[in-house]
Amino acid sequence: MTQTASPGPAPSGIDAPATPDAPTPRRRGDRVGPSLGPFLLKLALVGIFDALVLLLLMLLLGKRDWALFGVVLVAAIAINVIYLRKGALPAKYLTPGVVFLLIFQIFTLVYTCYVAFTNYSTGHVLTKPAAVQALLSQNQTRVPDSPAYPLTVVSKGSELGFLVVDPVSGKAQLGTSTQPLTEVPADVKDGKAVSTEGWQSLSFADILAKQKDVFGLTVQRTEDAADGTLRTQDGRTGYQFVSGLRYDEAAGTLTDTAQGTVYTDGGKGAFVSSTGEALMPGWSVNVGTENFTRAFTEESIRGPLLKVTLWTFAFALLSVATTFGLGMFLAVVFNKKGMRGRKIYQAIMILPYAFPAFLAAMVWAGMYSKSFGFFNRVLLGGAQIPWLEDPTLAKIAVLLLNLWLGFPYMFLVCLGALQSIPDELEEAAKTDGATAWQAFRLIKFPLLLVSVAPLLIASFAFNFNNFNVIYMLTGGGPRDMDASIPVGETDILISLVYKVAFTGQERDYGLASAFSIIIFVIVAIISIVSFRRTKALEEVN
Repeated sequence: MTQTASPGPAPSGIDAPATPDAPTPRRRGDRVGPSLGPFLLKLALVGIFDALVLLLLMLLLGKRDWALFGVVLVAAIAINVIYLRKGALPAKYLTPGVVFLLIFQIFTLVYTCYVAFTNYSTGHVLTKPAAVQALLSQNQTRVPDSPAYPLTVVSKGSELGFLVVDPVSGKAQLGTSTQPLTEVPADVKDGKAVSTEGWQSLSFADILAKQKDVFGLTVQRTEDAADGTLRTQDGRTGYQFVSGLRYDEAAGTLTDTAQGTVYTDGGKGAFVSSTGEALMPGWSVNVGTENFTRAFTEESIRGPLLKVTLWTFAFALLSVATTFGLGMFLAVVFNKKGMRGRKIYQAIMILPYAFPAFLAAMVWAGMYSKSFGFFNRVLLGGAQIPWLEDPTLAKIAVLLLNLWLGFPYMFLVCLGALQSIPDELEEAAKTDGATAWQAFRLIKFPLLLVSVAPLLIASFAFNFNNFNVIYMLTGGGPRDMDASIPVGETDILISLVYKVAFTGQERDYGLASAFSIIIFVIVAIISIVSFRRTKALEEVN
């Protein structure tokens, strides 16, 4: 056998070729692992997040909200796993967006749907136990033979409390409007507790300065509201007050101790007597599709709702048509290459777009003033036209304001779309004998629609919910006095939802949520149908 000589050492100055198994020498400056700075920053951010989650979990634990507690706990564990383990780089970038999507979109939609199927409204915002406690605390009268409680008014910041000595046990107790009487260590002089640690005892002059708050303060004697409360009429002595209602937890009834009337759970979130009299406040319960049924069958609601819906469609369609028409016209006019000062004109055209919409609405409201407005005093020579008081004129006023605010956007969109159309197409059309109008109508306009059709749909959806213009200019008015809900002649659906939920004496959040779902369904259907129709325009390309 022929033996192969092993290679000798490489000549001086020549590097030996690296073999696959040979370790690559580490050079100075090479990173051994992840940088310490970013790792510590990530650890600190995750620690802050976990601290906030822990605080939230403790609050949920105190409220015994086990479902939300479980969701938050699982989500927090998942986020910790994603950010503390190596790899999963796409998940690290996607997680914040998914979290915000769940909180601000999915949760909002789900909660709105939940409220739409409840009677959540004025007088029905509490839970049943809280409603019972509130009813027992109302209409209280002083117990004729109740013992007097030597009392000192104390304060901690803006919170007031009663420091008393129990006449039976002789022990000092402290209570506030949210905390019943509880035993505390206190300095007692001549049978009266005068001070306790952490609280400031008020002098007579301080009590006089806050007498409205002091005399209106009620402190529960125990956790059970049926045991009554303490009140004071002079800031020095407290007396026991009890409710005229008695709650039977086993039977689930409230009884008027003076008249003997028994109130039972009526099944709709309130205690009701045999004659139909309801006690308020009530509590929130599931009412199924009652809110939707009311919206479509109750005449006092159905009539105004139908009227507002028709005006909402008209307002959105007219707003899109007028702003697009004016914006396209100005884009065609100021797209002439040989025009002097074209850039200046274009900059002037977009100035209303830079003006805040809510501020513009307030300025225009002043210009529409019947007695001192710019339109009546200057343009119309002192006329007394009630722009915002007449139903028809108010609608015209809203459309004019929205035209002023909306045409710059359409101008920019149409100008960009026109500049993207090759000039050769128009030149070819003119060579074939087409007029400028024919070239625009048959060539430029179809190509323009290909670009702006999706934006027109988006503009329709925006104006369908254009709350700022309506609310800041007219407030939805003038008021429709025949409607049972707070609605005006220029209200659109979104402003109607706001009024039903947040204005007036009766705030019906359940009905407003039902209206919101109706709006969502309408806009979704219109958007889906419109986007499908716009696919036909793509054939133009």
